[in-house]
Amino acid sequence: NCPPGLEYLTQIDQILIHQQTELLEILSGFVANNKYEIKNVLGQRVYFAVEENDCCTRNCFGPSRAFTIRIIDNLGHEVITLQRPCRCSLCCFPCCLQELEVQAPPGTTVGYVVQNWHICLPKFTIQDENRKDILKIIGPCVVCRCCEDVHFEVKSLDETATIGRISKQWTGLVKEVFTGADNFGIAFPMDLDVKMKAVLLGACFLIVSLSFTNTL
Repeated sequence: NCPPGLEYLTQIDQILIHQQTELLEILSGFVANNKYEIKNVLGQRVYFAVEENDCCTRNCFGPSRAFTIRIIDNLGHEVITLQRPCRCSLCCFPCCLQELEVQAPPGTTVGYVVQNWHICLPKFTIQDENRKDILKIIGPCVVCRCCEDVHFEVKSLDETATIGRISKQWTGLVKEVFTGADNFGIAFPMDLDVKMKAVLLGACFLIVSLSFTNTL
């Protein structure tokens, strides 16, 4: 049942995501389309991801922006598509919480990432293609921490067992302050359904856009 292009994900239990830094964006403050390299623990690139939306959306809507992220393998084939609609990100509107659809291959839905309302914690539910709840993700109360990594725990549905982690990795003071480039890591069980691995990858990009976007 492995979607084409995701065979490599069946062999690993960790993956790294490195956001690429655009010099023009650093100098001008103008937000360009985000681009990411997705690597294994040896630093070898296995996928490349690019965010697609228009200039107004990127620079005006910030963390609430809609986007399409296309994840491409080393042969140039699009293997995963992430679709996020524009929704209000205010915690006082629990009826308008964020959602991201994961398609693998493009056009075939394999799961969803759904934000859950909570008074102080960032929480998400991982669902399969039939909208059945599979996993939970719970982040810290404060996601901006100086000089240390920030961890979002991947938990069982009843939240009693931790089975994985999505981490925002501290990259040093200069890079954190003067660039918008971030590094992330995802850890999951080796035998986790490969479709759910793809959905966790999508969850990482949703967390990036909500919690670690510098635009307003």
